[in-house]
Amino acid sequence: MNTPSGPRVAATHVVAQERTEGPERLPREMDAWVVARPGPMGTHPLERTRLPVPTPGPGELLVWVEVCAVCRTDLHLAEGDLTPRRPRTVPGHEVVGRVAALGPGTAGPAPGTRVGVAWLRSTCGICRYCRRGAENLCPSSTYTGWDADGGYAEYVTALADYVYALPEDEPADKLAPLLCAGIIGYRALLRADLPPGGRLGIYGFGASAHLTAQIAIAEGAAVHVMTRSEAAQELARTLGAASVGGSAGVPPEPLDAAILFAPVGDLVPVALAALDRGGTLAVAGIHLTDIPVLNYQRHLFQERTLRSVTANTRADGRRFLELASLHRPRVTTTPYPFDAADEALRDLATDRVDGAAVLFI
Repeated sequence: MNTPSGPRVAATHVVAQERTEGPERLPREMDAWVVARPGPMGTHPLERTRLPVPTPGPGELLVWVEVCAVCRTDLHLAEGDLTPRRPRTVPGHEVVGRVAALGPGTAGPAPGTRVGVAWLRSTCGICRYCRRGAENLCPSSTYTGWDADGGYAEYVTALADYVYALPEDEPADKLAPLLCAGIIGYRALLRADLPPGGRLGIYGFGASAHLTAQIAIAEGAAVHVMTRSEAAQELARTLGAASVGGSAGVPPEPLDAAILFAPVGDLVPVALAALDRGGTLAVAGIHLTDIPVLNYQRHLFQERTLRSVTANTRADGRRFLELASLHRPRVTTTPYPFDAADEALRDLATDRVDGAAVLFI
């Protein structure tokens, strides 16, 4: 884990030590952060508050939160790029925690079991998308930290059928980024149709990209990274990237596939122009600035393909966690104590986070 110096880490260590055993009985209230006034991080959209500890309903678990990783989607919600679906929502959807209680009729993991709570909270299970295995496209899908309160809190509820079993022998902060950054990156890798031993371009190199790159390299790909951050460029080199350049740089060879992680529409034509014939660009983010006008001959002809990525299925999550267990990617994190959640999002907004920011609750 990358460990910055200063009081941030000291506070994190104290929090972690105080909460290793979990609660003996449930309190009535908990500390939490809510999106009070969506807007730029300089306007302080997050507010720390006290909330009632939620009661798990039928089929739900109450999860005591150990850590919650900080995702760019949280930033989009806080800044208003994503329209809030409910007032004063608790963000966060990369939760590692332990089952504290089961709702009525829930046949789920026993109290004390370590679980992961991720972005996809529920689907209907009966629509044509769910029936064909594309539950990520379910029109009735709901999401942790958007439709329901998430993990910037001491407790969170989740449906038992949508949590992931997690190993006991890994630090919580190493597991948390896998639950969205890792899973959505894996989904993007699938959507990019990278052939075996192919050449993959990655645009932007944050939490999701640094995990996806390692899986692709472990599976035999040559990975070329384009990113503006010098720290991210250095991280890409240490992880085995075949080449590293600026965000709009030209890779040294034509790409079989590319993934755009940076939420910058101006990079879409740049990435498409770098593709070889028959190549595919997958756009991994839930939010993207406007895409400039494309030139058909330069950007799409020769059967180049442009694809979006929408959430993930639970099967994606399970398969990625299996691959992570097999390849054991280096999870680079920057730790923050719970009372610095707003600082973590500000740092993410200004590219001052190495790998993934993680809140210790």
